Amino acid sequence: MAQYRVGRLEQEIQKEVTDILLKRVRDPRVQGVTITGVDVTGDLQQAKIYYSILSDKASDKEKTQTGMEKATGLIRKELGARLSIFKTPEITFEQDDSVRYGDKIDRLINELNSKQ
Repeated sequence: MAQYRVGRLEQEIQKEVTDILLKRVRDPRVQGVTITGVDVTGDLQQAKIYYSILSDKASDKEKTQTGMEKATGLIRKELGARLSIFKTPEITFEQDDSVRYGDKIDRLINELNSKQ
């Protein structure tokens, strides 16, 4: 039962944070951010939200992380209003490199194929 609840909450948070970023957060540093996943602790007190951006530049990564951290309060408040749970989890944002890694692998494979 608890496991089901955690999984459902993770999906709900991912959906809502995506919507909040699109409609409520006006910070240009978080434009184009994709929420790729959410990990919620078993006690539902903490949520780690993974996101990706398409840029490889370190400066863009830093700017986006700063923007996400600045928006955390607003996002958590919005989540509290939208989710039907007793206590809104503390949220942290972490960059998810797997999407960019996948893109890089795709590019390398395409380069290899074009050389044959």
